[in-house]
Amino acid sequence: MPGSSSVRLAHLLVSALCCAILLCADASVHDYTGERFAGLGNAFVLNGGSEGVYASPAADSFIRFEKVAFKRTPESAAAAGKDGNLTATITAVIFEAADRGAVGGSDVVAAGARALCCTPDMAKRGACTEGSLVYRAPNSTAAAGWPRVLAASFLPGSLEAIFPDETVAVARTGMYSLRFVHCDASLDVAAEGKTIWKNSRGYGYLPGRMAPLLAFYGVMSLAFVALAAFWFLRYARFWREVVPLQNFVTVVIALGMVEVTTWYLDLAEFSESGVRPAGTTFWAATSGAVRRTVSRVLVLLVAKGYGVVRPTLGGGASAGARVAGLGAVFLAASEALEVSEHVGAVSDLDHSPTRRLFLVLTVAALDAVFICWIFSALSRTISKLKARRMTAKVETYRRLATSLTIAVAVSLGWIAFEVHFKSTDGYQSERWRVAWVIPAVWQLISFALLCAVCLVWAPSHDSARLACSDEAGDDDDGDDVEDGARPLMLRTGPLSYVENWACYVTQDAKIILRTDSGVYAKAGEEDKRV
Repeated sequence: MPGSSSVRLAHLLVSALCCAILLCADASVHDYTGERFAGLGNAFVLNGGSEGVYASPAADSFIRFEKVAFKRTPESAAAAGKDGNLTATITAVIFEAADRGAVGGSDVVAAGARALCCTPDMAKRGACTEGSLVYRAPNSTAAAGWPRVLAASFLPGSLEAIFPDETVAVARTGMYSLRFVHCDASLDVAAEGKTIWKNSRGYGYLPGRMAPLLAFYGVMSLAFVALAAFWFLRYARFWREVVPLQNFVTVVIALGMVEVTTWYLDLAEFSESGVRPAGTTFWAATSGAVRRTVSRVLVLLVAKGYGVVRPTLGGGASAGARVAGLGAVFLAASEALEVSEHVGAVSDLDHSPTRRLFLVLTVAALDAVFICWIFSALSRTISKLKARRMTAKVETYRRLATSLTIAVAVSLGWIAFEVHFKSTDGYQSERWRVAWVIPAVWQLISFALLCAVCLVWAPSHDSARLACSDEAGDDDDGDDVEDGARPLMLRTGPLSYVENWACYVTQDAKIILRTDSGVYAKAGEEDKRV
């Protein structure tokens, strides 16, 4: 119906326009939707956000309060009245990480924590007013006027304390944190509103630690385009010689392109609007988890000789089930880790690092299983190829083993550096500016290994020599023995027209001749090259 089609089209256009308006709006960076305070020493604290902020002479970096309010329950208001606390105050303090010692007193309270609220002893010394937040001016002249302190109070009988809509200009580059603090144990409140954190021109709303990643993922997108161009040109030129494993490599390249491009779009939209797009972030995290899983499974299949030494994985259906099971568990764990780490994350500092520890350890353990299985399978495959005198395939697998060894060694070294970096409080010092290098190097290691695989397995005029004939037997032992084939080596030695050769007889009396130039089968009176 023409009329109904027009109406549907109009609805789609209106929806698209509304989405575009929302995406272009200067929205919240840190949104508060019912968060509550947690005890810290003798105070109650709510983390309002932590970001690296790049300042500029134009003074266009700021932290803005918009409709930030705290609501308490009627029971809390009644309890405060009974205790004589007619006016309860919530304090917002903004400080740079290098000056964090300026917030809190010198007294030590429960669990060895510094006193954030003024104690009776401190009040007797005249250092502060009992029950208020303790802070002082830093010793540095560059930090004059900091920390910045704002306050909102509950009037008698009132259930809401509202902060004024105020913009705090940031004139010094640093890692800044916002804390909401109160000192009243009877106060039960929830936060509402938002604060907008803006970097200097050129970085937009991106937190300082994430800002360099925008340019990095842009460069990585171009690098993947160059790799894809190289691969597809070779693919188009030698398409008749392409083997199945090269199709799997094509899938990995495509997944890598999707991952880095999606991360770039995620950060670009975050920089423009100030809101991290949950959908784009989710798909970026998912594509990364899928790419890592497919890459590991592909390398494991190659290491086991699938498609190169044998037409199947060997060991019957159980071998394939083990590989698929490990891949599925790794995908689930990697997806959970990536989503929990990135989706909705707008702060540069993780204030609850222990919640990710289980997922990190799970993914690390599964990675270790993959690595051990891959190198064990590589060793068996190379030994088998040496026994069959297949020198071309042995050389290919040796290059692959060398690339993997280098990648694993670099990864272990980078893990040690990352642990040292984070354990020495790296994000709280000037090193937050280079913290983006940690995820960037992981991307570079993965990309370098993919480039190595593409060079080793690039389509060429002799790609078919790396393929395995379906009619070839398998002489593996243990759980890799393939049903229906019991090859017998008759004699090996040099021929005049090939470098090396080997001859086998299968259970159905078929003779298999393997040479560096191909595989030949003889059944009855017929000769066939495969």
